[in-house]
Amino acid sequence: QVHIAESGGGLVQPGGSLRLSCEASGFTSDSYAIGWFRQAPGKKREGVSCFSSDDGMLYIADSVKGRFTIARGDAKNTVYLQMNRLKPEDTAVYYCAADPSAGWGCYDYEHDYWGQGTQVTVSS
Repeated sequence: QVHIAESGGGLVQPGGSLRLSCEASGFTSDSYAIGWFRQAPGKKREGVSCFSSDDGMLYIADSVKGRFTIARGDAKNTVYLQMNRLKPEDTAVYYCAADPSAGWGCYDYEHDYWGQGTQVTVSS
């Protein structure tokens, strides 16, 4: 049974940094897509940054490029999202999601396994 767990959200001032962590368990192989999504109040869920399943290609949304970095941990089942120079518009619930076959592009409908989400609030 696949399980996804996120941690690391919180309240931060504009310009500050946070690091989110995600641990995935239950996959039968090491080759699966994993990444971060977010949903702000009243908005659709959007892909932030993801690794694809087949070749691990990286996608990162234009809105966070240059500020956010996704990285895999030493343990292959962990992934981090380092968020720097945070802006109020980054406020959202952030979700980690994974799937055995999702391709490049960080599309939420291609990811079947989701964590419970962690709140990130950027406010002074």
